[in-house]
Amino acid sequence: MKKLLYVLILIASSAAFSQNNPLFKTENIAINSLLNGTLYTPLKQNNATKLVILIAGSGPTNRDGNQIGLTNNSLKLLAESLVNNGIAVYSYDKRIFAQMASGKLDEASLTFDNFIDDAKAVILYFKNQKKYHSITVAGHSEGALIGMVAANGNADAYISIAGAGRPIDEVLLEQIGKQAPFLKEEVEKNVASLKNGNTFELKNQMLASLFRASVQPYMISWIKYHPQNEIKKLQIPSLLINGDKDIQVSVQDAQLLQQAKPNAQLHIIPDMNHIFKVIQGDDIENKASYTNPELPISTELSLIISTFIQSL
Repeated sequence: MKKLLYVLILIASSAAFSQNNPLFKTENIAINSLLNGTLYTPLKQNNATKLVILIAGSGPTNRDGNQIGLTNNSLKLLAESLVNNGIAVYSYDKRIFAQMASGKLDEASLTFDNFIDDAKAVILYFKNQKKYHSITVAGHSEGALIGMVAANGNADAYISIAGAGRPIDEVLLEQIGKQAPFLKEEVEKNVASLKNGNTFELKNQMLASLFRASVQPYMISWIKYHPQNEIKKLQIPSLLINGDKDIQVSVQDAQLLQQAKPNAQLHIIPDMNHIFKVIQGDDIENKASYTNPELPISTELSLIISTFIQSL
């Protein structure tokens, strides 16, 4: 049955992209004063329509998956692909965009829990409408952990796309070990302080992007969440996806999540990188894709997600 559903979605997807006119409409939806996003709705919406909420990754990432200087339209392209398969999609800007626009951004007061609360607010907004057959939370990268916590007891299903299977301190140490091993010992000391709930005076400005004073409270609030512990709490259908060309989050992270939740579906997509783009070449091509909004995303990604959601 699942194989037949996959084939039908593939046919529908091909038909959708072959037409000049889109099969969906978009609308800006403000959840509250801090959260604004785009709702993608199939033109043939009915009581059986299912909704997926996309949660962006780390940094000042907007509803389309973009940051200043890093425009790739990853979330926008995914949303368009899913809505063309008959699935409603809501993708929203992180709260920092509204805070920057109003001149009220205080980085030192920002916590990981703020983003969890935001995701819960989005879920509740659409649940109260009582117009969708099911609501799935799909988080990307850091958003996967945010979505994991927010979905517990609130959503009908959960999807992790390139989500870490280890707490952020372990991920940071691994990345530093690969990219700047001469900084690893210092980073280990800094992380140890944060894990104990303590801030510290940063002495090496090379690490300011990670450990400047204003971001340390956020790191403290983030470190306390262990993805493997959080996913064990989920009692809903779950899907884990990673690409084998992801240079930020390894395939092993997705495997660790499945070990913690054995009944979760796991898909490793060949040649897909962290922002869903298909990479045939080396790391130079991989990194270049982060600033190429015209490069399409993996069709396998949207088909796997569509098949999962339509089966709910």
